[in-house]
Amino acid sequence: MQVALFVPCYVDQLYPQVAMATLRLLERLGLEVVYPQNQTCCGQPMSNTGCWDDALPLAQRFLETFAQYEYVVAPSGSCVAMVRNHYDELLGGQPGFNELKNKTFELCEFLVDVLKINQLSGSFPHQVGLHQSCHGLRDLRMGSCSEIVGPRFSKPKQLLELLDDIQFSELQRDDDCCGFGGTFAVSEEAVSCMMGQDRIADHLQAGTQILTAADMSCLMHLQGIIRRENHPIKVMHIAEILAEAVEPGSMKSVAVTEAGKS
Repeated sequence: MQVALFVPCYVDQLYPQVAMATLRLLERLGLEVVYPQNQTCCGQPMSNTGCWDDALPLAQRFLETFAQYEYVVAPSGSCVAMVRNHYDELLGGQPGFNELKNKTFELCEFLVDVLKINQLSGSFPHQVGLHQSCHGLRDLRMGSCSEIVGPRFSKPKQLLELLDDIQFSELQRDDDCCGFGGTFAVSEEAVSCMMGQDRIADHLQAGTQILTAADMSCLMHLQGIIRRENHPIKVMHIAEILAEAVEPGSMKSVAVTEAGKS
């Protein structure tokens, strides 16, 4: 199985360790991981502010860059949501777009839905607070939303629960927005900061030691508040937790097992 790694621009520039952790995880599963050198921003910041003409060439570049690969995986729910749910307005009807949309995945949903990871050999002896980012939660359905009646689930938590010795914080409001929202944090700075402070307060009362999420953009916003207010919480992307905890060669999945048999 060949996987093309899509690294969001803010991860590339500010948190390259998250991209490297994602690479290590995928390679430990025996996947062939390639990094297309001509990839750029997906165009989400432009589309969020209504600048569709500026987002269009970036969407076209994404299609040209990644259409050839079997799967595209990114450590970012918001960027994947842009491709799967919002590129239709930019690329709808173009050859290869529907195929690309259907094979582009956020890291956690790729591990759960495609590779069907069911066993991890590793330990993470910390209390973890999981932030369920809005794009992943409500655009990609990576977890259940409190406003929808139905079975409760979380794909990121499903993976973390496979680790030994891990504990989870019991939050009072486990699916609230962190307040970042990309350009919203600039145009509505005061509201954005208050929302972030509310999320941090919830984690503090729950005893969170490690704050994690599938989107580094949300964690960047929360980390800024933690740093400025000197709170005793460490921030880690879920890829970093899994890469640190999981022993090489120990990740087991139904997909890989069946591929080995064939």
